Amino acid sequence: MDLFDKCNEFTIAREAIAAGIYPFFTVLDDNSEGTEVVIRGRKVIMIGSNNYLGLTADLRVRQAAIDATAKYGTSCTGSRFLNGTLELHVEAERRLARFVGKEAALVFSTGMQTNLGTISALVGKDDVVIVDKEDHASIYDGCRLALGEMKRYVHNDMASLEKVLQSCPDSAGKLVVVDGIFSMGGEIAPLPEMVAQCKKYGARLMVDDAHSLGVLGDHGRGTANHFHLTDQVDLIMGTFSKSFASLGGFIAGDDVVMHYVQHHARSFMFSASMTAANVAAVLAALDIMEKEPERIQKLWHNAEKMRAGFKALGFDTGASTTPVIPIMIGDDMKTVMAWNALFQAGVYTNTVLPPAVPPNKSLLRTSYMATHTDEQMDRVLDIFGKVGKEIGLI
Repeated sequence: MDLFDKCNEFTIAREAIAAGIYPFFTVLDDNSEGTEVVIRGRKVIMIGSNNYLGLTADLRVRQAAIDATAKYGTSCTGSRFLNGTLELHVEAERRLARFVGKEAALVFSTGMQTNLGTISALVGKDDVVIVDKEDHASIYDGCRLALGEMKRYVHNDMASLEKVLQSCPDSAGKLVVVDGIFSMGGEIAPLPEMVAQCKKYGARLMVDDAHSLGVLGDHGRGTANHFHLTDQVDLIMGTFSKSFASLGGFIAGDDVVMHYVQHHARSFMFSASMTAANVAAVLAALDIMEKEPERIQKLWHNAEKMRAGFKALGFDTGASTTPVIPIMIGDDMKTVMAWNALFQAGVYTNTVLPPAVPPNKSLLRTSYMATHTDEQMDRVLDIFGKVGKEIGLI
């Protein structure tokens, strides 16, 4: 058997491309406005972005990136471990730790690398890492890299979590890792119950706040802050590619733990550091979060308007309670057809198919920004109503 046989046998994506219904790797001609993008020369309303606070279009964030590039250049061309640490990185770590209420933080080059490095560094061969079945792929990959055993519990089911914790040896170190806001379903993790169980069974708790920072809590400080549990959550992870309008990620916790991760996380030690432009954009976005909480209020206003609008039309939005609002469809082909019809009508969503979701659970992922206007949202609901009836979704 030739190694590349599997490549020749993979035809489904090419068939979708030929049929004109392929929903992935869409090229954006212009993304400068954030809430609207230009694709193939046509402007469409974007409701498939993680740009929750709309800061990618903020001139202050853009100027900060430009100024940092002019001062520091385009790259450090090395890892943080060796020649790649700038004062900007250190400042970002200080401010992010303070923002989420922890002693220290480490900045990674991507959010994926943050989870890969942190989990694999902390979970050794005699340890157990416990994850929600709907945790992000980066968490699962971090668990696969770790030398310890991975166990899973039923999504947001605390009885299932307790059963898994009970099955762990008393001698094992235990780390529970959960998404603060689940990126596909839009639900919030039940942290109060999780904290209680982690205490009961001697487990540490890590919360992935990729979709929670800038969204939940005081000034967008995340899920632990939202539940007033910051001092009882051991590790807080965040990404910069959502509300922070940049690229990268961070982990925050006790200083002694960050020191250990800093010297053991391979994705931190052996990756080139974040560019100065990306770090400066993060710091500018953080300034805005701290000074303009009204952005978060507007985000939640928009989310509630859209959730109510979809439900009034008859769409199933699952268990979402956040600005991530899925449109539950189930059938793969009908989901792709809905995506294409919406796109042709002027609305961009995200198609989510197995294995990103369980079989027969395909959906359209929609998400909202503080900068969406009422006119744009009304237009989206009008288009969804027409397409939903045409395809038989409502």
